[in-house]
Amino acid sequence: MRIALLGYGKMGKAIEEIAIGKGHEVVLKIDENNTDDFSKENISKADVAIEFTNPHSAYDNVRKALEFGIPIVSGSTGWTDRLSEIVKYCKEKNGAFLYSSNYSIGVNIFFEINKKLASLMDSHPSYDIQIEEIHHTEKRDAPSGTAISLADQVLTEIKRKGQWVNNESKDPADLVIISRRIDPAAGTHSVKYSSSIDDIEIIHTAHNRKGFASGAVLAAEFLKDKKGIFNMKDVLGL
Repeated sequence: MRIALLGYGKMGKAIEEIAIGKGHEVVLKIDENNTDDFSKENISKADVAIEFTNPHSAYDNVRKALEFGIPIVSGSTGWTDRLSEIVKYCKEKNGAFLYSSNYSIGVNIFFEINKKLASLMDSHPSYDIQIEEIHHTEKRDAPSGTAISLADQVLTEIKRKGQWVNNESKDPADLVIISRRIDPAAGTHSVKYSSSIDDIEIIHTAHNRKGFASGAVLAAEFLKDKKGIFNMKDVLGL
């Protein structure tokens, strides 16, 4: 499989290492220093693109790949307020688009556990809920996309919570997300239910970027030669 990397920072380099190790070829690498190379001629050499950039450029990168007819896997967070626009555009172009806030296989299993636990805890109002996420200091968005995904799952199941907030709050309708930036944390997420009697807590801790990179390559392998809108649940059959 021939891959175009849109974003060639630490994640891009980790994805390249995994992809080459699996026998794939990286035919295009785009970063902030060579954006002019992101042309239809150049990206047409690829079977699929993998995009990990930043909240400010992700939308344009994904739309451009779809415009050029290239299936694209996106892992950038902090821009999902425009995700519905991309979904609509992908359908108009009869393209292929796969998005996830986190490509780690472990995190996607964690998502399923989070949903199940939240459904069990809905009928126990004595427990309050708090989410915490810890990342390295170079992470630009807060809360993390993974924390938002966890919060959205909890809000779907726990009717007494109305919205998530990224700060301490005494409003019982608020689902608090605490964001911490500590080096060299690759990513830790926890969901904690606390009562006067006991605590129930689930935690996922990433040791490095390999889990995210491996999942992104797996997603690209899945997306090749497909049409439509997908996520990691489709890739993993969850």
